[in-house]
This record gives sequence, structure tokens and C-alpha cells, in this order.
Amino acid sequence: MKRWSKLQREVYRLIDPALRFQLHCVRYRMDSVCGSTDLPRYWITLGDEVIWDYPRDFVGRPHPGRKPPDWYPYGTDVPEISGLIREYIDTPKQHLLSRHFEGDHWGLVNILRAADRRVGAKRFDALKSKTRNRAAHRVIESRLAHMSKLATPRNKPMHLTAVGRR
Repeated sequence: MKRWSKLQREVYRLIDPALRFQLHCVRYRMDSVCGSTDLPRYWITLGDEVIWDYPRDFVGRPHPGRKPPDWYPYGTDVPEISGLIREYIDTPKQHLLSRHFEGDHWGLVNILRAADRRVGAKRFDALKSKTRNRAAHRVIESRLAHMSKLATPRNKPMHLTAVGRR
């Protein structure tokens, strides 16, 4: 697997640059008497707000195919999430909305689709109807808000006339 910074850079090439969208990954070293492990954290921010957070949003929801207590914190999904991101990046534009990502147990793909500049405003309705993911809806709303700001005409420049000239 490539370094996170390289994968992150590739994601940012796809994201609408008008969004204040960031995807982060970090691991925290946890040492204890019983041993040590690295606990992962992936999170997405839109502006200053965290809209998606692994593992916080998923604690208590076992991963498909794993039985408690084999899932978090003893097993982590970071390799699967990174693989899913790689799979999304490699998906051709024409298949972005139609492709089913088998390994997306976290609702991440629809958030990426919503932020992806390859998905234009004409396809937002299809994407919104396809997902109930609140974070994806927030990203779409943010993109639409930005697009509407660009579409509104700016204040017309004032025409100065000579006042008091004779």
C-alpha cells in the first residue's frame, strides 16, 4: 500500500477545489501492560466541522464478517478503507455513479462522489436520491451553495458622473 500522503494527494486532485473538504488519516500509538497497538483514525472535515469519523461513528456497529470482540479496537479497517479509496480513485468517470463498491461498509464512497469534481451539478439529484448518507448530502449542499454564489451577478459598478462641473 502506498503512503497515506500519496493517496491523500490523489484524492485531493479529484475533489472540487471550491470545497473546504479535507480527508485525514492518523494512527495513535497505544501502549499498555498487555502490549501495544496502533489505533487508527480516519476523518473528513467540511469547513471546520467533522462530518465523518472512523472509528467514532462506527463503534458499537460490528464490521460485516467479524464477530465481537474481534472488531475494533483489536482489528482495524484502515487497510480496507485505504483500499476502498484507491478503488474509488481508479474508477473511470463514466462509472462513478453506477458502480457498486462492495467493500464500502462506512458510507465513504458517497461522500467522495459528492465532493468529486467529476460529478457535476446535473448529477447531484441522482446522487442525492441514491444515498441517505447525511454527510454526502451536506457536501452536495455545500457545492450547490458555492455554485449559486458564482452564478449570482456581482453588484454592478457604480458609474461616476461629474458633479458640480460647469
